[in-house]
Amino acid sequence: MVDAIDFMLGGKGPLRDIPERVGYDRILLGIENLNGKTFTIHRSMAGGSFTLFEGLHVDAMPTDKGTELHEAHRDNRDDNLSRFLLSEIGLIDKRIRRNKANDTNSLSFRNVVRLAIVDEEEIIQKRSPLSDGNLVADTANTSTFKLLITGVDDSSLTSTTRATSVEQSRMGQLELLDELIAEQQAQIRELSGPPKELEDQDSRLEKTLQSRAAQLATTETQYREASAKRRDFRKRRQDAEERLVEIQVLLERFALLQRHYGSDAERLKGIEEAGTLFSSLSDGACPLCGAEPAHQHKSEACEGNPEEVVLAARAELGKIALLEDDLSKTIDQLKKESRSLERRLPTLEGNIAELSTFIESQISPNLRSMRQSYSEIADKKAEVREALGLFRTFKDLQDRKAALEAEVKNSGGDPADSDLPSSSIHRFSTVVLGLLKEWHFPNVESVHFDQRQRDLVIDGKNRTSFGKGLRAITQSAFSIGLLEYCRQQATPHPGFVILDSPLLSYKEPDGEDDDLRHTDLKQRFYHFLKGIPENQQVIIVENTDPPADVQALPQAVKFTSNPGDGRAGLFVLEQGNPIAPTG
Repeated sequence: MVDAIDFMLGGKGPLRDIPERVGYDRILLGIENLNGKTFTIHRSMAGGSFTLFEGLHVDAMPTDKGTELHEAHRDNRDDNLSRFLLSEIGLIDKRIRRNKANDTNSLSFRNVVRLAIVDEEEIIQKRSPLSDGNLVADTANTSTFKLLITGVDDSSLTSTTRATSVEQSRMGQLELLDELIAEQQAQIRELSGPPKELEDQDSRLEKTLQSRAAQLATTETQYREASAKRRDFRKRRQDAEERLVEIQVLLERFALLQRHYGSDAERLKGIEEAGTLFSSLSDGACPLCGAEPAHQHKSEACEGNPEEVVLAARAELGKIALLEDDLSKTIDQLKKESRSLERRLPTLEGNIAELSTFIESQISPNLRSMRQSYSEIADKKAEVREALGLFRTFKDLQDRKAALEAEVKNSGGDPADSDLPSSSIHRFSTVVLGLLKEWHFPNVESVHFDQRQRDLVIDGKNRTSFGKGLRAITQSAFSIGLLEYCRQQATPHPGFVILDSPLLSYKEPDGEDDDLRHTDLKQRFYHFLKGIPENQQVIIVENTDPPADVQALPQAVKFTSNPGDGRAGLFVLEQGNPIAPTG
C-alpha cells in the first residue's frame, strides 16, 4: 500500500510482484487540496508518465483525455507531475543547496515526499531522518528540511570556489559506493536471513553435506560391488553359452569322425575275412596276377600275400578300435560337460536376475535420491555462501564509504552541513517534545535538534541510540511534528504523513528500555491522531489492532485477507472482476 502511494507520487517502482496484482493494469490516486479542489492521477502499473483528471473518479474511468504529466522533474517545463504537485503546495520554482560549494538544484517533489512517507525499513533505521545513508544526497535532504521549516529556499546562494580534484574524486567515489550499496541492498532483501543465521545454516549444511557424502560413497561402493558381481555372472554365463556352442560343434564333428571310423572298420573286416577265405582255397591261378600254379613262385615274397594282408588289416582294426575308444571317451566327457553347463546356466541366470532386481529396485533409486539430495544441499550451500559473500561485500562497501566520509569530514568538507536557523529548530524541537509528552513517551523532559548529527536528542540521548521500537516512535514524532510545525508556522508542506508500522516494532522490543507493551503509548498515539485538524492527514499502516474506538471510525480500514470479512486487501474484487484500488 505504501509502495503504491509512493509510486503514484513519482516513485520509480517497480511495484512488488504479488499474486493479488494479477488482472490490474492501472492505478488511480485521488487527491484533494486545501481549497477543496479534487484531482485523480492515473498511471500504468508498468510505470511511465501520468495522466491528470479533474475530480475524483472512483467507479469508472473519466471520458476526457486528461493532461499528460511526465514522471521526470524538469524545472523549465510544467508538463511533469513534480511541478504540478509542487505548485499545489506552494513550492514551485524553489531551489535547494546540493553541496558545500553552494551549488543548487531545482526542488523536486521527490525531495519533499521523502520527508512525508516513511516505510517499514526506514522507520527503524539507525540514522537521521534527513539521511538516506547517502552523504551526497544528505545535503539536499537537509536543505529541503530547512525550506519546509523556514519557507525560504537556497536560490540566493552564490557558488563558491569549485571543489578540488581530490574532493571531486571523493564525491564521485561516494556516489559510486552509494550505487553499489543500493544494488547490494536490493539483493540482500531477497535473502533468507541475517549473516549470523546464514553462517549457522552454512555450518549445518556443511555437516549434512559431509554426512551425505559418506553415505553416498558407501552406496556408490555398494553399487560398484553389485555391478561388478553382476558383470562376473554375465561373463560366466557368456563363457558357458560359448562353450556349449563349441561342444555342440565338436560333438557334430566327432559323430562324423565316428562314422568314418565305423566305415573303415567294416572295410578292414571285409579284407580280413576275404584273406582268411583265400588261405582255404585249393591251388589255382593267382587271383592277383593270374599265374598258373606251375608258374607260381611261392618261395618269393608277394605283395598279394593273403596272410600278410590279413595281418595288416587286423593291425589297422586294432588301431581304429583304440581311436574309437578314445573318441568315445572324449564324446562322453563333452556330453558330461554340456550337461553340467546346462545345469549351471539357470543358476547364473537367476543370480543375474536377482542382482539386477536388487540394483534397479534398491541401490539405483537410493543412489539417485542420494545424489539428488547431495546436489540440492550443495546448491543450497552455494547459495548460502553466495549470500554470505554479498553480506561481506556489503560490509566492505559500507566500511569503505564510512572511511571516505570520515576523510570528507576531517577535511572540513562535510557536504551535509547546513546553517539551520536556531530559532526555527528550537520551535520544531518544542513541537516534537509536545507530541512525545502527549503520547506518554517514557520520562521525556527535553528535546533538541543536533545540527551536526541532523537528528533529535531526547533527554541528552541521541535518537539513534534508542532501541528500534523507540526509534520508530521518535521517527514518527519527527515526521508528524514537521507537519504540525509547518501548519503552525504557515510554511509549505505536502499536508500528509504516511507511516509504515510505527507501533509494530516495539511488539518485539530490543530490551527492557525499549519495551512499551505495558504502557498506554499506543492508546495515546491513536487518541492524538483522532484529534488532528482537517488540514492535516496522517495515514498509519500497521499490523497491530488499534483501540476499539479507533477501529469504529469511518476512516479506519481493516484488511482481513478474507473476502467474506470486511475488506480483504488493497486489491479488491467485485463480482469476479478486478477494479483499480483508489487512495
